[in-house]
This record gives sequence, structure tokens and C-alpha cells, in this order.
Amino acid sequence: MRARLQPVALLAALFCGLAATAQAAGDAGPEKAAETAPATTGTEKQAPRADRLQPVGDRPLSAPTVDQVDPDRFGKLPDAAYGAFQRGYYLTAHNLALPRAEAGDPAAQTLIAEIYARGLGMARDAKKAAEWYSKAAQQGVPEAQFQYALMLLDGGFVEKNTDRAFELMQVAADNGNRLAQFNLAQMILDRQSSFESRERAVSYYEKAANAGLADAQYAMSQVYANGFGGREADDKVARSWLERAARQNYDTAQLDLGTWMVEGRGGERNAETGFAWLKRAAEGGNIAAQNRLAKLYRAGVGTDPDTIEGAAWYISARRAGLIDPEMEDFLAGLTPEEMKEAIQRANRLR
Repeated sequence: MRARLQPVALLAALFCGLAATAQAAGDAGPEKAAETAPATTGTEKQAPRADRLQPVGDRPLSAPTVDQVDPDRFGKLPDAAYGAFQRGYYLTAHNLALPRAEAGDPAAQTLIAEIYARGLGMARDAKKAAEWYSKAAQQGVPEAQFQYALMLLDGGFVEKNTDRAFELMQVAADNGNRLAQFNLAQMILDRQSSFESRERAVSYYEKAANAGLADAQYAMSQVYANGFGGREADDKVARSWLERAARQNYDTAQLDLGTWMVEGRGGERNAETGFAWLKRAAEGGNIAAQNRLAKLYRAGVGTDPDTIEGAAWYISARRAGLIDPEMEDFLAGLTPEEMKEAIQRANRLR
């Protein structure tokens, strides 16, 4: 789980959530609760996200696919070294890039750092990665600046220096690194809560969002949903940002977009499409979406009523730690036969 700046937790604290005005499930009747798909309450726990930003030392060992490798991340890279890296020949890429890296080539230095940071073709070595990222960062490679800034923030493999990290993050962000733009926005908000700082942070969120970063697109949805950082509240714009993030498989955006479509917030009410987005998030493991989907099945909103399917989805969310008193009462009202069938269906949802 990515733990660098914990963007989801920070955004929740800053913007209070997209559907903060919705009624809690226990405050509405069964049909009303299902129709409004209420906002996450204290009983609904979001599933942990595995695709958030993370420090270099916590990256997964699995190698990137060819489609995930962008040569521009490294700068002007020697063709042979990049070609070997792209094909998964990491040791060869290291050996080809090392002489150039030692001679001061910043792109080769960044590639070497990446190999050590991720343990590609050799043992992971965060200290060596830090050394090479530092050298490349000094020569202006935005990816190296971003990664070394993360290491300076973490302090695990280099001496912690938050001021220098901020400087490097700023440079990388201004050089167009979208992850740096997103993280810089987080750092700005973490440092100061003035109107000017919020306005500045939003400008960097927007840059990262326009560059296609789903985290930032969700952040922009929060900005417009709540009126933040000098932007007027605008549910229509917020919903458009939600949709962009949702289409990138960002499950929290799918959860909120589905809720808004069922409610008719920020645009036309479309219970069927809203149901589909909530189902997609639920199938991806978002437990709040699983609970809301259960309520839609129970009430027949956006789909045909299906008591057993609704119970199955709630059981799945319950197993993950979510407890909803309203849905507990719903389960208590099932017959033993219905409960047995719902458990069997829930087992198949795993």
C-alpha cells in the first residue's frame, strides 16, 4: 500500500468527502437509503488502495510491462540500454548504462537508479538508488528529482531533509512531472492552510489532473464539489472530473460517481449507470461500494430487486470489516434458507 503522503486521507480531511450532505443509512427508510446511496459513515471503511503513490523503497518487485515504461522519464537515454530495459533484460541494461552513468550522463544515472530502486535483475539497493537519483537530480532530470525528493522526505536511506525535498518536488513539478505536481500540492496544503496556499495547491492538482493522473482528477472533483482554493462549487464540473478518474479504474471515484448518478447530483439522474459504476467499484474490492450496491439490490434501484444478491454483497463487505446497522437488521430478517443462499453467493464473490 502506498504510504508516502497518504493522499486519500489528506483529501478526506481537507475536503470532507464528496457526499458529505447525504443522509446516513440509519437515518433514512430502506427505500430512501438505497435510492440516495448515502455517503460513507463511520461504519463504512474504504478498502485500502494498492495503486497510490509510494516511496521508492516500497515499490513492488514485479517489473513494468513495455506499455508502462516511458523513456521520457529517464531523459535522453542510450538506445541500447533503454531497449534492454524495455525488453526486461535489466542486468544488461545496467551494464550498458553504467559506463555512461559514471561518466556523468543523467539519463543513464536515472536508469541505474531505477534498477536499484526496484530490484530489477539484481538485489534491491535503496542506498545505491539514492546516490544515482541524487546525481541525476542535480542535472535536472524531473523523474530523478521526484524520486530523490521522496527519499529525502522518508529519511530511511538518506538524511531526512523536508526543505530540500520541497525544493526538488517544486522543480520536478514545474518541469512537468505529474506525480511531483500531485505530491507538491499535498505538501503545500500540509505546510500551510492560507487561502493563497490552497489556491496554489489546486493549481498543481489541476496540472496533474490535466496530465491524466487519476488521483489528481479525483482531487479536482473534491475541489469543485466543495468550493475550495478559490474555485466556486460546481457539481457539474465535479462530476466530470469524477468520471475521468472513474474511467481510469479509480475505485473511490467510481463509488462517488455511481452515488451521484443514482442521486442525480451534478447532472441527469441515471440509476442504471450509477448502479453499474458502483458494481464495478464493488467488484474491484471497494467495501463501501459493496455495501451501497447491496442496498440498491435490496430496493431494486438501477436493477431488478434481488434480496439474496443484496445480502451477498453486504456479507462480502461485512467480512472485510464494514458493519452497517441497517443492513444487519436486513440480514436478521432473512430466513435460514435465504441466509444460506446469500452466504453461498458471497463465497463466489471472492
